[in-house]
Amino acid sequence: MGDPKRPRKKYETPFKPWDKALLEEELRLVGKYGLRNKRELRRFTAELKRIRDLARKSFGMPEEERNRIISQLVSKLYRMGVIDNPNATADDILKLTVEDLLKRRLQTIVYEKGLAKTIHQARQLIVHGHIVIGDRVVDRPNKIVYRDEEDLVRINPRSPLSNPDHPIWEWRREQAQAGAQAQEGVSQAE
Repeated sequence: MGDPKRPRKKYETPFKPWDKALLEEELRLVGKYGLRNKRELRRFTAELKRIRDLARKSFGMPEEERNRIISQLVSKLYRMGVIDNPNATADDILKLTVEDLLKRRLQTIVYEKGLAKTIHQARQLIVHGHIVIGDRVVDRPNKIVYRDEEDLVRINPRSPLSNPDHPIWEWRREQAQAGAQAQEGVSQAE
């Protein structure tokens, strides 16, 4: 079972940690998805490696066992929202990138739904307990949001941010006013 005070490492370091192209790509992903550090990125990279290794190992198995493993893997990835086709093949699994997994993080979903102005503000809202999935407060930005949970992500009703007049929503009101003015300009031009 192991010592509870010494949790097992969930990531792998790269073979060439000082490779310039790798460092630039990691920095780009850390900035784009608002990760706290490269350890978070490497955790998702290790997870993707495990998924791809399982798909790759299935090629050496008997046909019925291979089909069973691939179908289980595809159904899991489809439920996660990583792949769009429920009838995907092993080749589709091997084409996955780490960005496909990063897009399913709660922090990214909150930002894309417009609940936060920036990706970093999305992380802050999650960590401070302002985001719920269904009725559960979730305070982990790295949580993978499954396809059926995606519509349940919203602002916590018990949070002060649930008030539409809260100052944090000022940017939304400004966008709505600008959109309404642009719409009026288009209507008058016609």
